[in-house]
Amino acid sequence: MEALITSTAVVALAEIGDKTQLLAIVLATRFKRPTPIILGILVATLANHFLAALVGQQAAAWLDSLWFRYAVAASFIAMALWTLIPDKLDDEEEKPARFGAFVTTVIAFFLVEMGDKTQVATIALGAQYQNAVLVMMGTTLGMMIANVPAVFLGNELIRKVPLKLVRTIAALLFLVIGLWVLAQTAGLI
Repeated sequence: MEALITSTAVVALAEIGDKTQLLAIVLATRFKRPTPIILGILVATLANHFLAALVGQQAAAWLDSLWFRYAVAASFIAMALWTLIPDKLDDEEEKPARFGAFVTTVIAFFLVEMGDKTQVATIALGAQYQNAVLVMMGTTLGMMIANVPAVFLGNELIRKVPLKLVRTIAALLFLVIGLWVLAQTAGLI
């Protein structure tokens, strides 16, 4: 249960102001059809984050050693620093979509999430908890918590939510998890 709750909290906070959240706003503005966009986000996130959590879980199983646990701790601490850097969505050309809202969202979200901080966090969480299914469920829930309101409220949400505060809280959460894993690995707790 800890894997599910921690994964949800970490990704929900890390996703606020992230480029995939900005993409959700762009897609909502372009298509004006929230249901297929939300379903597209769900499908893309389930696929992407299951693969990421599985990579983390398998890496932990193959590399079950003290130095790997230190690397996981360091990755959470690095994520804390990375979270403090605001994301920007690359300027997107206004051209007609080739596919509908659902397919466009699935493809765009899956690709934009590659190498994103929430995907890297999912890999680290998969390594930490060694339960790809619970981590994927938690990180997907976190993505939906952050992105569904963005689809419905769009730019208004971004203007009213103090992103610097949210990024700071997310960074502190990553830092606490990293320090906890570090202390646990060192035998301090």
